[in-house]
Amino acid sequence: MYNNFITNKLKKTMTNYKELIKHFTESDYHENKVNLHIHTTYSDGRGDFRDLIKQAKEKGYKKIAISDHNTVNGYLENGIDEIVIPAVEFDVWCGYVFLHLLGYGIDVNNKELQAFCAKSKRETELDIIRIFSQRNIKKLINAIHNAGGIAVLAHPACCWALNHEHFVKKLISYGLDGIEVYYPYKRHRGIIKFATAHKIEQIADKYNLIKTGGTDLHDYNL
Repeated sequence: MYNNFITNKLKKTMTNYKELIKHFTESDYHENKVNLHIHTTYSDGRGDFRDLIKQAKEKGYKKIAISDHNTVNGYLENGIDEIVIPAVEFDVWCGYVFLHLLGYGIDVNNKELQAFCAKSKRETELDIIRIFSQRNIKKLINAIHNAGGIAVLAHPACCWALNHEHFVKKLISYGLDGIEVYYPYKRHRGIIKFATAHKIEQIADKYNLIKTGGTDLHDYNL
């Protein structure tokens, strides 16, 4: 009985976050009202966890998501502010394709999810270490769901997939909920792309995926 109560509670939380994120609009992302992809010093970002939350409030954001690489320590050590959607960004392989998978609306205390988190700071910041991730994509998506969250493919145009639609369909078969569409492809990601932003949005619409966005902030200021 108790296990059923917990399961139903997690499903309700997941639905709430799913509905919230689903109703964010393209203008919310482009007009700096919502940013669901932010990194801090808990991974490879330069901004302070608490300071970025303070900035978001001062700038009038509706919601932000701090999604550090492979860790939820920022939340465990600072708590969850009402302006923040708890999140994490995992390094994982799907066949021959290396990808970043965002988990939104997660219970950061969930033990199944924590088992996928980094065991050292180096695993949150060094590309050469993170690319050797041994996480299982199916089990990871399942863990995100069991932690009450939704699974979203980050900056998909940069994934080295020969056919992005087939790649996304495979992830959908594993339980993918959404795809990052509203994203400024700057720096190396503006050069090394394997699909256009327009193509990614078409795929999202075709398969009724939740469309998210964020700046992939690694700097001091929002």
